[in-house]
Amino acid sequence: MATRMREKSAARKENAEKKAVAVAKYQRISPSKVRIVLNVIRGQKYEDAVAILKNMPNSGAEYALKVLESAGANAENNLGLNKADLIVSECYADGGPILKRFQPVSKGRAHSIKKRTCHITIKLDVENN
Repeated sequence: MATRMREKSAARKENAEKKAVAVAKYQRISPSKVRIVLNVIRGQKYEDAVAILKNMPNSGAEYALKVLESAGANAENNLGLNKADLIVSECYADGGPILKRFQPVSKGRAHSIKKRTCHITIKLDVENN
């Protein structure tokens, strides 16, 4: 059953994509707010994307900036890439678990409040010149 496990895992590591990835899970912000920010930086150079996010007034920008800087550090330290050569190849925000709360209102009723969370993923790749 466990035939050639070491060889298979080594081959899998060889064929794996050489992209720097950073993921922030369970962030307490709505995914739609983060998607607005991520659409702006998709396809940009790493340094330009950092500059854009630092100057954006949107609330999702600080979350995206933290993940982007983490992906840049991963590329530099783990893969030995130069930050100046990187571009944002993929970035997306998936919905996480929803915290359900209730707001009491008149006549003994309650309105539901959905506090959304999201998982932010950013992948950096080397720019093809």
